[in-house]
Amino acid sequence: MASAVKGLSSEAADLPRLPKLEDVDTRPPFILTYPELKLLGIAGVGFFLDAYDLFIINPVSTMLQYRLYGGHAPPPGLQGLLKAGANIGAVIGQFTFGYLADALGRKAIYGKELMLIIFATIMSLTVPTGVGGDYPMSASVSSDRSNLRKRGTMLAYIFANQGWGSLMGSVVFLIVLLCYKVPMNDHGETSKVDGVWRIVIGVSLVPAFGTLYQRLTLQESTRFTEAQRVANESNLELKVKDGESRVEKRVEPTHNKAQFAEFIHYFSEWRHAKVLIGTCMCWFLLDIAFYGVNLNQNVVLQEMGFDGKSGSTPWEKLYKLGIGSLIVTALGFVPGYYATVLAVEYVGRKKIQLMGFLMEALFLGILAAKFYTLNKVAFIVNFALLQFFFNFGANTFVKLYLLVAAMPEIHRS
Repeated sequence: MASAVKGLSSEAADLPRLPKLEDVDTRPPFILTYPELKLLGIAGVGFFLDAYDLFIINPVSTMLQYRLYGGHAPPPGLQGLLKAGANIGAVIGQFTFGYLADALGRKAIYGKELMLIIFATIMSLTVPTGVGGDYPMSASVSSDRSNLRKRGTMLAYIFANQGWGSLMGSVVFLIVLLCYKVPMNDHGETSKVDGVWRIVIGVSLVPAFGTLYQRLTLQESTRFTEAQRVANESNLELKVKDGESRVEKRVEPTHNKAQFAEFIHYFSEWRHAKVLIGTCMCWFLLDIAFYGVNLNQNVVLQEMGFDGKSGSTPWEKLYKLGIGSLIVTALGFVPGYYATVLAVEYVGRKKIQLMGFLMEALFLGILAAKFYTLNKVAFIVNFALLQFFFNFGANTFVKLYLLVAAMPEIHRS
């Protein structure tokens, strides 16, 4: 039975299968066709902006110290609010846009989260609600359109844009900072840092505007449309089976209140609920470590000697901070995603996820036990390997398992 039918109640299991939605492709999974490359460009930009916006919080907050607090650290409560607010807003965006995408359809919602990100960027803000909303939207849109044989690879390519977003955040920060070297470093005009952080945030508008039209005009996928049709026919047939002699009208489409009722009914069965609960708990526990490390990266950079506290001028301190962020991202963050791209369809999702959790536990344990005693080279190697196995492991594969194995199309967002 095709994946869409899995979302229906067990009484509807005798419905016809969904039609075959992809052609046979015998090439290696990591070789993409033109339509797949186009989809990668449209959906991948969302994950690129997600990482770019979330991971420039560290350098932007450091720059604001010089603009608002004379180079001194802001109150701890304000730092915590800034970083926690990013995650809280992302959760709100995920719930809101995820539900609306299933209830109203991907076509009706896709692009609206990007409009929210654009509006926030123009206002020189970072609104994590739009960032969080893009997670379920881009992932489900990509999953709905992917060839079943290479769906894991396609989603891994999409998720890899998070690595590029983090990397480009560091690169853009350094380039803009170098452009301001003369006024900030030579002339001592520290207030110019205000222009640096505004430009760094504003650069994200380029890819956002570049894909907005494609998102707003993207048609509903065949697989999602067929899943809705089968769900509607299932509801109609179940009414007849319950003893109704005739039906006055067709049942309401899946995208209204019945969609939420079907969601509750589907996960009321323990065999479905345990998969969702298990996957969500793995993701929850992973993100405590993942975002705990990356949103507080200045602590790590301090041990590496790149925390921005050394240097004779504010510009030199900020430059060292940018170099440190670039080293951390380039060493482990990006390569881990592409190891996933190459291995996902050959090794298997479960094996790599288990390996990822074990390796993450190993390197976190080493860092926790020897955080202040490891020499600089050993510290960088351990941290780079931790970042590598975050992405060649649970950070990618929990999402893949949830999207590919755990969720039918009509509930996937």
